Amino acid sequence: MVSASDLSRLAVEYESTIRLGAFAAIFTAMLLWEWFAPRRPLALARAQRWGSNLGLMIINTVALRLLFPAAAVGFALSAEALGFGLFHWLDWPALAEIVAAILLLDLAIYGQHVLMHRLPLLWRLHRVHHADLDFDLTTAVRFHTLEILLSMLIKWGVILLLGPAVLAVLIFEVLLSGMAVFNHANVSLPPRAEGIVRTLLVTPDMHRVHHSAIPRETNSNYGFNLSLWDRLFRTYVAQPARGHDGMTIGLEQFRDAGQVDRLPGMLALPFGKR
Repeated sequence: MVSASDLSRLAVEYESTIRLGAFAAIFTAMLLWEWFAPRRPLALARAQRWGSNLGLMIINTVALRLLFPAAAVGFALSAEALGFGLFHWLDWPALAEIVAAILLLDLAIYGQHVLMHRLPLLWRLHRVHHADLDFDLTTAVRFHTLEILLSMLIKWGVILLLGPAVLAVLIFEVLLSGMAVFNHANVSLPPRAEGIVRTLLVTPDMHRVHHSAIPRETNSNYGFNLSLWDRLFRTYVAQPARGHDGMTIGLEQFRDAGQVDRLPGMLALPFGKR
């Protein structure tokens, strides 16, 4: 029988393989869905946007590996070994701990996202994500490097506070990256399926509202995994005012594709006067 310590060791040992494999599979599936059944026509050519968005993802991946080689899963193993975190005080079934950890980590990501919008200094970083003039699966990986590094620090803090099982952190990390690609994809579910899935999970149509240029819509639908938090904290907007076909994607003050969809401009965007 495999022990909890063995599962933790295996989770850390194969973390990169599991995460990369899951991400590649979901990315490929959503790419094919976008290709054969796009929700909206793209305003810009894929070559430039995708090169910049994916280039930023590569920079972020390298930066994380250099500055945080343990990543979230490795840090969870260290916290577990030292006995840090609230969960170490509770004697409960492993499955209950995993479910609770995933829910609380997801709530923490929701809270972080709200702060990214409401604190001006953090919004300067996060607006790189929102300045994308189109909305497709590559938008999911378009985050400024400083935001990615800050997000990992916040995640470490939550892990230190909770002390979740290493396996729970690995599952959450796979869900987070996979759902980000799914709900940023330029696709839509059939109407009946949309209503059912949206009661639990964030769908592409739900998250697309968050990328509207209308401020009220930009500041809504913060969830990445569960739609529960937006409903609970009253940040949920069901549909864009102009409809999905008529809505403007991006930010009104950043409409120059030469600035917001080229890698140098994206990296410099937080430091501009506007």
